[in-house]
Amino acid sequence: MESEAILLAEQFGAMNYAPLSVVITEGKGCWVKDENNKKFFDCLSAYSALNQGHRHPRIVKAAIKQLGKLTLTSRAFHNNLLGEFLKKLTEVSELEKALPMNSGAEAVETALKAARKWAYTVKKVEAGKANIIVCKNNFHGRTTTIVGFSSETQYRENFGPFSEGFKLIEFNDAKALGKAIDSNTAGFLLEPVQGEGGIIFPSEGYLKEARKICSEKNVLLILDEIQTGFGRTGKMFAFQHEGIKPDVLIVGKALGGGIMPVSAVISTKDVMNVFRPGDHGSTFGGNPLACAVGLEAIKVIEEESLSEKSRVNGKYFLEKLKQINSPFIKEIRGKGLFIGIEIKKEFVSAKPFCLKLLKEGILCKETHDLVLRLAPPLTATKKELDFCAKKVRKVFEIPKEFKFD
Repeated sequence: MESEAILLAEQFGAMNYAPLSVVITEGKGCWVKDENNKKFFDCLSAYSALNQGHRHPRIVKAAIKQLGKLTLTSRAFHNNLLGEFLKKLTEVSELEKALPMNSGAEAVETALKAARKWAYTVKKVEAGKANIIVCKNNFHGRTTTIVGFSSETQYRENFGPFSEGFKLIEFNDAKALGKAIDSNTAGFLLEPVQGEGGIIFPSEGYLKEARKICSEKNVLLILDEIQTGFGRTGKMFAFQHEGIKPDVLIVGKALGGGIMPVSAVISTKDVMNVFRPGDHGSTFGGNPLACAVGLEAIKVIEEESLSEKSRVNGKYFLEKLKQINSPFIKEIRGKGLFIGIEIKKEFVSAKPFCLKLLKEGILCKETHDLVLRLAPPLTATKKELDFCAKKVRKVFEIPKEFKFD
């Protein structure tokens, strides 16, 4: 008999998601429980929003403390935590100014506006002519502007008309970037790792070359690290693997510590100073509760060395997974605790494997049809990762003739 919670959600909710048939009622660390008190190892981490794990005690404590004082002022007034929060964001990114928002998509929209106004007021691009280069297979959010420059048919179908001013090029192709840039180009927006696109990693040196090209041609390098930021790939930010720095950095998800939506755009003074009062805003962006949570979320990453744990344990986990001998697997790839298992095309989808893992007590989700995403909280221990690897092995090391339900 189907859960009443699922029946109610299906009856009264829009069908814009296809969740697995499990109703989560409780979570702590890397583990959650369902309605029947069954435990599951969370290997999705709410798409990297739970890098610190479920209900991290320090973050919960910071939220409760702030709830007892002040939660919202709007940006019509100052609050006592905003400056400290913005300072922390600039310190961890080694940039100069930050603008807080709520969701990741809001932060991307903010970055687009900043890049365009910079192009007109600083670079002196002709009014209405600025363009921004993006990559095929991208995922930057769900607003109409953002889906308008997606290469995914479903994301665009029946949602137009779309904003102009975007150029699509191949990901991991520095030559294509160089060719696409013209005198009206404001910026190059990309994910250092394409998460929703299938956990796709660029070639070593690609980001460094993109940085060089953007610098030479006076184009802003805009990195969307909403999923990869705050330790997911084994560094605080994925761009640090190549020793570069973007002009604009977009962050979110783990910045909210699994408590609430918190996002931000972090950039240079040259870019951020284009904004004037009234240009942009958010009623909830930079609210005191978000600042308290965001500050503690970052401190947990730093003080518990979660980036380094992600690097070390991610390497350990990846090596364990690569020992699996399965007729279904085309490739296993990853960096830190951001790992994708790509299924061979003849098996159509990774979803049946997610369903089998669900029965084994592992929560994960397919992405881009053929890729199974494994991204547990960065707090996961080697013992917990051993448990997960054992279950993945059990599901994948089965006869080729095996029939899914």
